[in-house]
Amino acid sequence: MASPSDPLDPAVIAELYGRHARDLTAFLIGVLGSADDADEALQATFLKAVEKGHEVDRASFRAWLFRVAFNEGMLLRRKSGIRKKSLRVLADIQKKDDDSVPGSVANAELRKLALSALTQLPDEQRVVVERRIYDDMTFAAIAELLGIPLGTVLTRMRSALKKLVKLVPPDAGPD
Repeated sequence: MASPSDPLDPAVIAELYGRHARDLTAFLIGVLGSADDADEALQATFLKAVEKGHEVDRASFRAWLFRVAFNEGMLLRRKSGIRKKSLRVLADIQKKDDDSVPGSVANAELRKLALSALTQLPDEQRVVVERRIYDDMTFAAIAELLGIPLGTVLTRMRSALKKLVKLVPPDAGPD
């Protein structure tokens, strides 16, 4: 017999997913405005269900799932804002090759810093960042190109951005 602290049985998670995933996805698309982001938040929601679902009263499980989905969506939205800003800074650095404009010395130094930071990433993370920034590929397209799951691509991008934030000072971006 399972104790209240045991994780939910995989069959229970599968049943909950089958019953609620469509409604949660529609809700998350409304919150996030993106099917890809909604899928990522849905994955995080069910990961929480695996981790914490045993603590939830079965009668209120649907409400709990929606609350977790909303919280995961908001977390993703905040991270997405940081990610977009980081991508813009890196893309701006790469595109500014004209050393004759004012501030070009600072831009050249920032470009060197960013490129150096990119080279310090593990290859699997660097490839994802480069395809996203330089080739403007979607995460789904990167996953297809590399033959890996979308979640793996998203995890690599998230890990790379965490490392890049540590390697590039926050005040180093263009004004």
